[in-house]
Amino acid sequence: MAMAFAQGGASVAVMGRSIEKAREGAAKIAALGVQTHAMSCDVRQPDQVKAAFDEAERVLGPISLLANNAGANFPVLAEDISDNAWNAVTRIAIDGTFLCSTEFARRVIARGEAGAIVNNSAQYIWTGFPGDAHSAAAKTAQATMTRKMARDWLQFGIRVNAVAAGFFPHDTSTAGVREGGIEPLQNMIPAGRTGFTWEFGWLAALTCTPLLGEMTGQVIVQDGGESLRRSLMMPDYVPPRERAEGPWGWR
Repeated sequence: MAMAFAQGGASVAVMGRSIEKAREGAAKIAALGVQTHAMSCDVRQPDQVKAAFDEAERVLGPISLLANNAGANFPVLAEDISDNAWNAVTRIAIDGTFLCSTEFARRVIARGEAGAIVNNSAQYIWTGFPGDAHSAAAKTAQATMTRKMARDWLQFGIRVNAVAAGFFPHDTSTAGVREGGIEPLQNMIPAGRTGFTWEFGWLAALTCTPLLGEMTGQVIVQDGGESLRRSLMMPDYVPPRERAEGPWGWR
């Protein structure tokens, strides 16, 4: 997402709990020739969010675009989710999206300017996903916030949309990784492949441009048609707790 914004010419502030990872990401973005800044912030903490926005605007100027991409997920059956695990996953996505979005909106409204927000949701918010009760709940809340905030801030020219992403494997992702690599998963997706992260980034950035200037409150599904997969020829269903390789079907 950040790379796509930079490719469009935006200055980019990269925010994460690890300042080292934020700096690593900022360096890659800076290579595109745009101004960047790395910051450390826990999006679950209101004071840290406000301080990060202050820092970003002090270095880069007024913020007009926001991408909420913070998240955490791991496969676990619902009855095995601890209180800490539930809070870790849901608070990062729900509280983080709320705190960053409202901090952004207050600043944009105070300046009397327009702005745009894009949230990272997931295509399984309508169906759930084995071993994902925590993430499904959090990503569904993000989609609901997207619609509600779009209504609240429409009069101020702030557009809010979300991308409900399917499988976008990357270097540190375990999504779809199983024996035989990624091919078994790709064979189950109507498009015949998983997504490339740059495709997700471009769509996310596009929602914030004048090209989609009339669109707000929308949750766009980008999953290669995986959510449409309904067939009499699908493999037999195996209950999550009976799967040899864990509730996701892989380790």
